[in-house]
Amino acid sequence: SKPSVYHAVVVIFLEFFAWGLLTTPMLTVLHQTFPQHTFLMNGLIHGVKGLLSFLSAPLIGALSDVWGRKSFLLLTVFFTCAPIPLMKISPWWYFAVISMSGVFAVTFSVIFAYVADITQEHERITAYGLVSATFAASLVTSPAIGAYLSETYGDTLVVILATAIALLDICFILVAVPESLPEKMRPASWGAPISWEQADPFASLRKVGQDSTVLLICITVFLSYLPEAGQYSSFFLYLRQVIRFTSETVAAFIAVVGILSILAQTVVLGILMRSIGNKNTILLGLGFQILQLAWYGFGSQPWMMWAAGAVAAMSSITFPAISAIVSRNADPDQQGVVQGMITGIRGLCNGLGPALYGFVFYLFHVENLSVLQNMYPPTNLSASVPLQSAIIPGPPFLFGACSVLLSLLVALFIPEHNALNLRPGSYKKHNNGAQSHLHSSQGGTCEGKEPLLEDSSCTFYTR
Repeated sequence: SKPSVYHAVVVIFLEFFAWGLLTTPMLTVLHQTFPQHTFLMNGLIHGVKGLLSFLSAPLIGALSDVWGRKSFLLLTVFFTCAPIPLMKISPWWYFAVISMSGVFAVTFSVIFAYVADITQEHERITAYGLVSATFAASLVTSPAIGAYLSETYGDTLVVILATAIALLDICFILVAVPESLPEKMRPASWGAPISWEQADPFASLRKVGQDSTVLLICITVFLSYLPEAGQYSSFFLYLRQVIRFTSETVAAFIAVVGILSILAQTVVLGILMRSIGNKNTILLGLGFQILQLAWYGFGSQPWMMWAAGAVAAMSSITFPAISAIVSRNADPDQQGVVQGMITGIRGLCNGLGPALYGFVFYLFHVENLSVLQNMYPPTNLSASVPLQSAIIPGPPFLFGACSVLLSLLVALFIPEHNALNLRPGSYKKHNNGAQSHLHSSQGGTCEGKEPLLEDSSCTFYTR
């Protein structure tokens, strides 16, 4: 059959549905394996994985531009899902393989390039939105299903089911997914050279200072996404171990905030962009993020987490608004390089953020607070005595709020309308839209625009 967007949709849904099922068992195994340093080890594991993904994504993209998408889809899905059965076999090996799997955990890069190969330019935004919405939907539903099965039948069944779904995804790629890269674009032999310049993960970051507006945007992204990346890696563990949410409540929290985030990035974002403008939408989103992180930092009651979660959904409008201001101000031949800078910075934050949060949790002895919390029965009605007595229950989130405040101050100086001026020689255009997409950005589109739903879906990336 001919390659289609629906092939990409099925691959993404199966992979992340399998991982979403493991949300509850993973939190349990993590605490059992590292009872004294749960948050620190969680940060290190996700930090190593994020840094490896940042370093390897451009190389895998360059290789897939030469050798085709299907083989790299198979490679990324296989190695991303390889740790799943190890959860019950050997938890230590499970977390070790998770860290190392970051080398290949770039399925989205290959998927977006696959979609770019088979769609026309005017169709790509819709196609990327469909892929991202599928990603979000899989992780909105699967944690709740996994929590129910874990409570009813035990964690072993959940791991077996997740492994079976991952194998189904691999078989689907082998049997049903056709190659999307045209035959004429592929070399006659596997020894064909690749563009090592495009495989350099720091290539886009070196161009940040070429334009003052680009520099302001990149600083804004770094200061705001660094705490967000750390939050993604540790927040559900924090809810479970410190706030004492049950497994079912964590799953419900993921689903509710996910749905609200999707609504915020579709309905609310469009209204705000039309009514208050692009820059003010960015500032509003950063304001919501500051409020959300401060609430997480000082909050000691479960209802506070729910309220802050609703605010977190509103803060998800920031990055689509940043992508929009870049797309509007950059020339068509400069869209990719500017978006590549932003995505490169976010990739770097995916490594630094989790490690930083884990270290701050460790520095403020949040693990000790978690141990004290375990002396009290879990409840969703009130917090226990140790948590109420802590002045700052969540120090990393307060640090994150300060970082985003600095980001807000920097964003005030971003001009609403200003042509981005990058030296033409600093960016080498590629010979087709698919290559431009994958080379320029790990998560962006060929036009340099991120799908509107991508940031909301990342909210549930609990691995």
